[in-house]
Amino acid sequence: MGNRKLSHAEISVNRAKPETLHKVEKMPVVVLLDSIRSSYNVGSVFRTSDGAMIEKLYLCGYTPAPPVKDIMKTALGATESVVWEFVKDPVEVVKEYKTKGYTIVALELTDSSVNYTDISKEIFPLLFIIGNEITGVNQALLDLCDLSVEIPQYGIKQSLNVAVAYGITIYELRKLFNNNRTNDT
Repeated sequence: MGNRKLSHAEISVNRAKPETLHKVEKMPVVVLLDSIRSSYNVGSVFRTSDGAMIEKLYLCGYTPAPPVKDIMKTALGATESVVWEFVKDPVEVVKEYKTKGYTIVALELTDSSVNYTDISKEIFPLLFIIGNEITGVNQALLDLCDLSVEIPQYGIKQSLNVAVAYGITIYELRKLFNNNRTNDT
């Protein structure tokens, strides 16, 4: 007795297609990448954003944007399925979404950050800020945030790779969003 690996065709049956993507309900989360250095991290965020079905991805500061080769290689086509935009100034984006009533959340260790598993279900819609691999989310953006979340670390390092940390938290948000929809019906 074992598990049989599904074929690509079997997996694809229940997936959205490019031509029907506009009909799929997206999670009301907008993600802002501020000055991410690595094209590989950006590509990984694109791919994870497709999997979690976010609303939109903003690339800000000096974050590289498609069609950079390493982004395209890592994203595996997700640059086509994720709505994205490059905006130089991240503060402009944050202020826009704040006026739209979005909760502004940073993935950052601060003196008041909460565990990523303790996020309230009332958080949606939200703008989720991911900062630079070394310096994190800059203070000007943190000053505009309603909340910061962190992932507890149990080893000697202070943080995870930015794309990995994003994957963990965005899927926690997806779980929360799915549970809200199930409980509302």
